[in-house]
Amino acid sequence: MSPFQRIAIAIAGLLGASGVAAAAASSHVGATLLGPYALIALTHAPAILALALAPLPRLFDFSLAALLIGAVVFCGDLAARHFLGASPLPLLAPIGGLALIAGWLLVIVAGLFSRRC
Repeated sequence: MSPFQRIAIAIAGLLGASGVAAAAASSHVGATLLGPYALIALTHAPAILALALAPLPRLFDFSLAALLIGAVVFCGDLAARHFLGASPLPLLAPIGGLALIAGWLLVIVAGLFSRRC
């Protein structure tokens, strides 16, 4: 297993655990920013884990990287806005969202153009 895969698996675990905590906080406390955080974290953690563990062609590494970056940036921005009251940099959530969209589009490209899958 490569270091990139190990990092991806660790981030998937962090997203999963924090997503469950955010979902609980959102439902019990009504924290509005934590609902979208939970949704993105809990939907992308298994996808990241699957891409990191599956014996896929290297082309899928680009989609994995984009999904990792996108999920961390998007969730990080929402968490910062919830806990700090403001985002450290404007437009981080939309940039993270664009990276997530790019990651999923790269899954399509990798699936269509990889020699073995």
